[in-house]
Amino acid sequence: MLLTITTTHRPATDLGYLLHKHPARVQTFELTFGAAHVCYPEATAERCTAALLLDVDPVALVRGRQRRGGGGLLGQYVNDRPYVASSFLSVAIAQVFGSALGGRSAQRPELAGRELPLTATVAALPCRRGEEMVHRLFEPLGYQVALEHPEAERAEGDPERGPYRNLRLAGAKRLAELLTHLYVLIPVLDEGKHYWVGSDEVDKLLRRGAGWLAGHPQRELIAQRYLRRQRTLAHEALQRLSEGDEEGGEMDAPEAGGAPGADGAPATRRAPARDEPPERFGRLHELRIEAVAQILERSGAVRVLDLGCGEGRLLLRLLRNSRFRVITGVDVSVRALEIAAQRLERTSLPEAARQCVTLLHGALTYRDKRLAGYDAAAVVEVIEHLDAARLATFERVLFGAARPATVVITTPNREYNANFPNLAAGTLRHPDHCFEWTRAEFAHWAEHVAAAHGYRVAIESVGAVDPERGAPTQMGIFTAAA
Repeated sequence: MLLTITTTHRPATDLGYLLHKHPARVQTFELTFGAAHVCYPEATAERCTAALLLDVDPVALVRGRQRRGGGGLLGQYVNDRPYVASSFLSVAIAQVFGSALGGRSAQRPELAGRELPLTATVAALPCRRGEEMVHRLFEPLGYQVALEHPEAERAEGDPERGPYRNLRLAGAKRLAELLTHLYVLIPVLDEGKHYWVGSDEVDKLLRRGAGWLAGHPQRELIAQRYLRRQRTLAHEALQRLSEGDEEGGEMDAPEAGGAPGADGAPATRRAPARDEPPERFGRLHELRIEAVAQILERSGAVRVLDLGCGEGRLLLRLLRNSRFRVITGVDVSVRALEIAAQRLERTSLPEAARQCVTLLHGALTYRDKRLAGYDAAAVVEVIEHLDAARLATFERVLFGAARPATVVITTPNREYNANFPNLAAGTLRHPDHCFEWTRAEFAHWAEHVAAAHGYRVAIESVGAVDPERGAPTQMGIFTAAA
């Protein structure tokens, strides 16, 4: 399998900084199914090309594994899997170009956030459903798409001999965007994903699809084929794309991209113009989870509470950082806790990491000795579900009794609701919300609570910032006074 990425940005060799791979070296990375090699066939100031060559061991695909789908003993060893662009290539992109896929560059952070002239080629892409599908997948994302038959097929003189095409994509994109589109859409064209597809793949699809999948005209096709036509998973993915996550019930909000600031804080994003393309729109809940996680990481906390943890998305995000030794999720919904437990069980993290998490059934309006002794607590889109009496009790339970050193609270900004075209004027984002505060109302409440319980508070924005209405989510960061 071969993927090449070319740029004519000057100096073009900056591509090496973005990919975290030096143009003067050939590097090899061992994978569970073979090896990946990275080299640069050309590297000048005017033009630079990086090549990812994936050498799949067909025997390693069979040994020590339970073969799914039959095909016979011969079929296990004689097939096109080692040679045709497939989900193996997506795994290699994530493992070899992980920093670039995440939009990070230590030496060129400003360049990672810029659109560059990029051309990508993928050799032997499967087109069993016809070339039209490839165009339908990539052209809405702003690429010029070209397909041609592999050299071996052209030599035979029969243009219809095989279902494979060499793909060429060209466009002005951030490198992270290009890699993300390839990461998601190559498995969509692959008829046989090589690993087990469970509910965690829904989270992966939505995470990688943030900012473009919700507005893609083929999002149903993408979800169905990425999730191997498992109807329940595809339905969950499409529902979450259309309606927002059940944990908060919020709608999708515009996102204009942008990397975290130099200090690691979540960057404030401008509101997109009305005529910006659909791929500029991202998922608000994903932004909230990331913003809260970064605050908790910067706080130095080791023991963390997630109050109102729902189905466990913040818990899974916190597990990615070994800093957190004790992570406890609390929720009043038994069903939500069951789903969170299932997600934790299916994660690929080591058992020792999963053992860091404890799930507790409990209400946030009762004093609970189990909540004492934590360094930090997160309360993500919870307080708006409490009426005035229960909110006052919650304040005493969290800030008075449990009293973690850091508390991070997010809640909707009512002023921003006018930016949601499908939300009637004067209505709330979710039928279970008891209130939604303006920025001034939230600031007044936060300052009152902080003063009453010996905390300092800072307020930040999460999501796209409208110059007049602010951001869709407001976040209060409470720090206990020394």
